[in-house]
Amino acid sequence: MGKIKVGVAGYGTIGQRLADGVYLQEDMELVGVADFAPTLAVRALKEKGMPYDLYLVDGADKSAFDKYDIPVSGAFHDLVDKVDIMLDSAPAGVGAKNKEIYLEKGKKAIFQGGEKNSVADVFFHGYANYEQGVNKDYLKLTSCNTTGLIRSVDCLDRAYGIEKVAITIVRRVADPGDYHRGLTNALQVDKAPTHQAVDLMTIMPHIHATGILVHTPVTHGHFITVLATGKQKITKEMALEVFRKHPRIRVVTLDEGFLGNASLFKYARDLGNVRGDMYEIGLWEDSIVESGNDIMYGIHIPQESVTIPETIDAIRAACGMQLTSKEGTAVTNQYLNIGRFQ
Repeated sequence: MGKIKVGVAGYGTIGQRLADGVYLQEDMELVGVADFAPTLAVRALKEKGMPYDLYLVDGADKSAFDKYDIPVSGAFHDLVDKVDIMLDSAPAGVGAKNKEIYLEKGKKAIFQGGEKNSVADVFFHGYANYEQGVNKDYLKLTSCNTTGLIRSVDCLDRAYGIEKVAITIVRRVADPGDYHRGLTNALQVDKAPTHQAVDLMTIMPHIHATGILVHTPVTHGHFITVLATGKQKITKEMALEVFRKHPRIRVVTLDEGFLGNASLFKYARDLGNVRGDMYEIGLWEDSIVESGNDIMYGIHIPQESVTIPETIDAIRAACGMQLTSKEGTAVTNQYLNIGRFQ
C-alpha cells in the first residue's frame, strides 16, 4: 500500500493540529488544507513559508488572500479530487454539507465531534471501538472531553471490567485567543446528563454513564472527575498499574508541581511542544481514591490537541491500514512520539 493521501477541511484550532499530525505520519501524505478566509492561522501559515498547500472553499474571496500574498493551490473540489480521505474540521454543520461533495466524488471522510452522529457510519474512538471503523467510509470523532474520558474508562474496562460511571466535567469556556464568549466571572451549569456521558454509552454500550457539566471561565483545558464501578473491586494500586501503562495517559502528582491545568499547559510549552500541545491526558495520582467498591479519579483534558491521535487512528481504520486497535494506535503513537514520558 502506498502512502494514504489526506486533506484537511478547515484550518482552525483543530485543523492546524490535524495537518501537523498527518504530516508526521510516515505512511501518509498531507495533500493540503482548505479554508474560507485569511485568518490569523492562515496568515501564520504563509509567514512560515507555506509548508502546506492551501485550497479555497466555495464562497471564499480570493482577493482577500491576494491582499496578504498568500499563495492558493486551487479550489476545495480540487483538493478533494487529489485525496483518499478528508479530515473535516469545518465549523459544526458545514461538515455535513461537505459530505455531499465527498459522496459525489466517492471519497472517505472523518468528521469532528461538533457534527451530528448521523453524518457518519461509525461514532469512533481509537481504543474503545477501532475495529468498528475498519474500512468504513465515514467516521465521526468524539468530542475532546469524551475522547479523554473514554481513554481512561476503556483502560480500566479492558483490565478489570466497568459497569457504570458518574462524571463531573469542569469545562473551559473557550479556547485561548477566543473572545466570542465574553469576559466572564461566573460558573454556568448545564442540564444533566451531559452529552459526554451519553456519548460514552454510544461508544461503550455495556457501561451505564451519567454526568454533570459546569462551564468555568478558563481556557487551558477541562477537568473531569470520574466515579467508576467495576465488575470487581478496583483498588488504587490496580488502577495506577494500568493507567501508567497507557501511552495516552500521563499520571502526575501534586508533589511534582502539577497543581492544575495551567501546570500541564506550562510543562508542555517547556517541553517545546508546538503550540504548547499535549496529546496525552493528565491523570492525578493524588485524585485516585477508593469509595467502597468504586474508584474515583480526576483527569485533565487538553481540548485543542487531545482528539488528534484518535483522528489519525480513524484514518488508519477507515483506510484499512491496520485492522486492530492495538496495531493502529501503536503506529499513530510512534509517529506522534506519544508516550515518551514512560
